[in-house]
Amino acid sequence: MSRGLGKGINAFFPANVVDDKDTVQHIKIKDLRPNPYQPRKKFDDDTINELKTSIEQYGIIQPLIVRKSIKGYDIVAGERRYRAAIEAKLNEVPAVVKDFTDKQMMEVALIENLQREDLNPIDEALAYKKLMDELDITQEELAKKLGKSRPHITNHIRLLQLSQPLQSLIADGKLSMGHGRALLGLKNKKKLPALVDKIIKEQMNVRQLEQLIQKLNQNAARETSKKDKVSLNPELKQKISLLRERFGTSVAIKPVKNKDKGKIEIEYYSEDDLNRLIEILEGQHQR
Repeated sequence: MSRGLGKGINAFFPANVVDDKDTVQHIKIKDLRPNPYQPRKKFDDDTINELKTSIEQYGIIQPLIVRKSIKGYDIVAGERRYRAAIEAKLNEVPAVVKDFTDKQMMEVALIENLQREDLNPIDEALAYKKLMDELDITQEELAKKLGKSRPHITNHIRLLQLSQPLQSLIADGKLSMGHGRALLGLKNKKKLPALVDKIIKEQMNVRQLEQLIQKLNQNAARETSKKDKVSLNPELKQKISLLRERFGTSVAIKPVKNKDKGKIEIEYYSEDDLNRLIEILEGQHQR
């Protein structure tokens, strides 16, 4: 059983949870229902049809993993095989019945899907985040368990900072993961809609997009600099210098014209950096 699911399963569960000695049963398709914790949002029709053709010729080689429920069986792993079996008009499928908890069902479904090459970047990112939240582990720990690099996990999760429409474009393959990562670096977010239209219309590659965003950010920086020269008096500039020295990071004071108010922006570059700044603000950090 472990061959189909990959080594990731055993990284999360004891080795005997998915065991080659498990008894394979034949369960009627009408008694099965999809895993309610299935992270995959879309099933490609072409892939299902290819699997259906394979099943018609060779049968289901890899049994499903299921859990007994009140009204039959919940599919823990193998929903694509289940869907393809329905298309192939099978009456029953081979399966191994396991006594999984709800949490284990979710984890197995996530891990199985993460080891599929056709999972889109957004679903992959959501699966990583779900595993981290449910297991209360860090990106570093998750990377080790799944046998992936830390940057691989980080780069996917960063995509979830994008707006929902942009995430949908990436999930649908209209934008690549590289496009998404580049768009995260655009400073003036108001330019995003027009920029995304330009990417799709002109079929821009990631390198071209990165170069364009660099130019847009440089223009934004110049515009900000001009505003600062007009609005910041020597006293405010001195206060900015003091704040930058105090916090050890970039600080900006943005006053409202003709008013005795404004806002202070303090940049941070990682979660650890943010925690450091919070400690300074709370008066707990020792310099």
